[in-house]
Amino acid sequence: MNAAAPIALTCGESAGIGPELCLSLAQEAREFPLVCLADRDALAARARQVGLTVTLRDYARAAPVASAAGELCVLHLPLKVPAVAGRLDTRNARQVLQLIDRAVQGCREREFSALVTAPVQKSVINDAGVAFKGHTEYIAGLCATPLPVMLLIAGDLKVALATTHLPLRAVPEALTMAGLGTVLEILNHDLAELWGLPRPRIGVCGLNPHAGERGYLGDEEQEIIEPALQRARAAGLDVHGPFPADTLFVPAHRAAYDVILAMYHDQGLPVLKASGFGTAVNVTLGLPIVRTSVDHGTALDIAGSGRADAGSLRAALALAVQLAPRRP
Repeated sequence: MNAAAPIALTCGESAGIGPELCLSLAQEAREFPLVCLADRDALAARARQVGLTVTLRDYARAAPVASAAGELCVLHLPLKVPAVAGRLDTRNARQVLQLIDRAVQGCREREFSALVTAPVQKSVINDAGVAFKGHTEYIAGLCATPLPVMLLIAGDLKVALATTHLPLRAVPEALTMAGLGTVLEILNHDLAELWGLPRPRIGVCGLNPHAGERGYLGDEEQEIIEPALQRARAAGLDVHGPFPADTLFVPAHRAAYDVILAMYHDQGLPVLKASGFGTAVNVTLGLPIVRTSVDHGTALDIAGSGRADAGSLRAALALAVQLAPRRP
């Protein structure tokens, strides 16, 4: 990536807390150029609503980007109708996707050095007639990445997911030896490239309680997960497991690994969010670009109140600054 280029920050769902999180970051001076992709008028209206003073500067490619405290450079992409805090409107749903489209395009063309995303509301995008599983899958599609890997970080705890946004009943069928092997390869590669871990230690959860109890509580461990780990070890990866998730996440056990691979979304993320909700960061691995995000949703119930905490977005931005120079 072009590490000297601005970082793209999408404001997400304009009816949620995304706009005020972006405005909160603008209160602080920055040592790196940042461009917020949003509806300029929606940002101005939210600033007035929550009592923040921000000067919004128009973005022009290759022009200097404002980075002083109280200033925010904005790439204006208009909403269909004015946003109302806390009130979703399907007429504005496609603008959310336009923000992502434009930011990813800019990253791929090296106009931007990384992408940081504020939260979106999946339901309103689907209600607008667009099949949408989530940021991770959508951005992977734009980048022609067949299998993105979702990694969340809270302090020294890193948790990756073998599957992402699926109904629980669909998880066992989604687990394959080939798919797990690819996830492990991506983890191994990106932890080495982006975090400087030459041979990362990967601890792997089982799918079933007690990791299947040798087949008495499910055979996915014996039929899929263990063979995938054996292949990965034969290829030189430092992988261990499968372990029962309820013991692998015990601090004394998880400390032996650089990352833990959970089999599904709610196996790994409750532990991570209990450890650092509000400051954790979501990173999409396997992409040709750097993308980080918050660990929370749109918080419609507090949107426009001025009570939204920008801690996770601040952490996501800091991590993007750190990782951007390391992605070729």
